[in-house]
Amino acid sequence: MSALKEYKGSRYIAEKQVLVIDVGHAYTKFGFVSEAAPRGIVRSEIKCPNTDTIRNIFSYKDQNDLYELLVEFLHSIFFKRIMISAKDIKVVNVESPLVTTEFRNVLTKVLFRHFEVGAIMFLPTHLVTTCTLACQTVLVLDVGYEEASVIPIYEGVPILKAWQALPLGAKAVHKTIMKAMQEILTEEECTEKLIEDIKVRTCFVTTMERSAKLLTDNPPTPPPNVKYFTKRSLEIPGTVRESAFEKLWERDLDNLSIPTMILDSIIKCPIDARKPLAENILLIGGTVMTTGFITRLKSELEHIINREPYSEKLTLRKFKFHTAPSKPNYTAWLGGAIFGIAADLPSRCLSKEAYLETNHVPDWVCLIDNRKDDGENIEY
Repeated sequence: MSALKEYKGSRYIAEKQVLVIDVGHAYTKFGFVSEAAPRGIVRSEIKCPNTDTIRNIFSYKDQNDLYELLVEFLHSIFFKRIMISAKDIKVVNVESPLVTTEFRNVLTKVLFRHFEVGAIMFLPTHLVTTCTLACQTVLVLDVGYEEASVIPIYEGVPILKAWQALPLGAKAVHKTIMKAMQEILTEEECTEKLIEDIKVRTCFVTTMERSAKLLTDNPPTPPPNVKYFTKRSLEIPGTVRESAFEKLWERDLDNLSIPTMILDSIIKCPIDARKPLAENILLIGGTVMTTGFITRLKSELEHIINREPYSEKLTLRKFKFHTAPSKPNYTAWLGGAIFGIAADLPSRCLSKEAYLETNHVPDWVCLIDNRKDDGENIEY
């Protein structure tokens, strides 16, 4: 009996030493493998040790500046929030495939050289979300802070030639609200945190039918104004509440928007993969949690698919959406927590010894890191 307790205890400790972290432009999620939700979700910002100002970790000047910001940021996570020693633990890093090489390399350098973690497993955001579903064919739309990105996953393999990305995320919505409320808010009040709180508490995505009438000579009756209390009482106009998210659906100069991103991505996939992808769409990212987002997206897709050029290129008429077993803002983290149970696989991890010897982080876009074993001819 004591041996069983000792075995269970050692297994519990071993699992707790695998940390899952998802660093986003606005928020960072962190926790341990095999847990259903992250231990914490914090803003990706820290007090700069040189200037004593609060700075976002992505607003760095150069690599040295980023190194200092990440040291302070990760130190607060390791020793203040989850209170563990980072030395020799394993880290599962859930990252976007579009993350810059500079940020990836500096983050790895901080983890290995400053905190001396034992190994790091790099997992792409879109692919790892499939671990939360009983499905290997999923079209993943990630609407985060900086951008919206689409990558289709077919039978567990990302179709990278079909990826799409646009600067349509929470940042674009915040700019719309900030511009509309310039006369209501003072310069001191017009902060990112306040605008985000107003968006979350008062704004929503309107229907496609009402959206079409907003810019006409006979617009519909706007929703009621609401009171918002901060240091003083503010009144949020109904027009702002309803139109805040319209930026996500407006076509740009290239005739692109979030719905067209999905359709353009499907067009670039093999013909036999198009219907399964259209019927297995997964939405992740905090922005998709907005009231009315999924309903509006489905309406837009069903409307655009019957218009040229998509009516000629695609025979699709139905679009179905998955519901992940978590909130969309941490679905990618949950996928990392599930996949991270196998974090001891040598082929998946970059060990501290290998990094210190080569000082190199493998990258999927680099042919040197993706060549076959020695002695085999590589065909391009």
